[in-house]
Amino acid sequence: MTKAELVEKVAAQINLTKKQTEVVVNTVFQSITESLAQGKKVELRGFGSFRVRSRNARIGRNPKSGDRVNVPAKRVPFFKAGKELRELVDGDLDISADKE
Repeated sequence: MTKAELVEKVAAQINLTKKQTEVVVNTVFQSITESLAQGKKVELRGFGSFRVRSRNARIGRNPKSGDRVNVPAKRVPFFKAGKELRELVDGDLDISADKE
């Protein structure tokens, strides 16, 4: 699903135009991004949590030439799916039961 498809789907569920819905979706994504950039954890109950993990420096290999390359330490975003999402993806939950 693309962001445009997400905006379309959300707009169909609520009484907002696609432009207004796009502002809402962008604000949510921007808030998550800013929190992660500040090193904060973002938790969305029933969906999952986003956090920043640190990766140590290491020696890698250039796949084309085979040369050894120093890979610096870095911080990377990490997403951990919540229990409900994991069960839904695995097929243990019935998604239609929540809509009734």
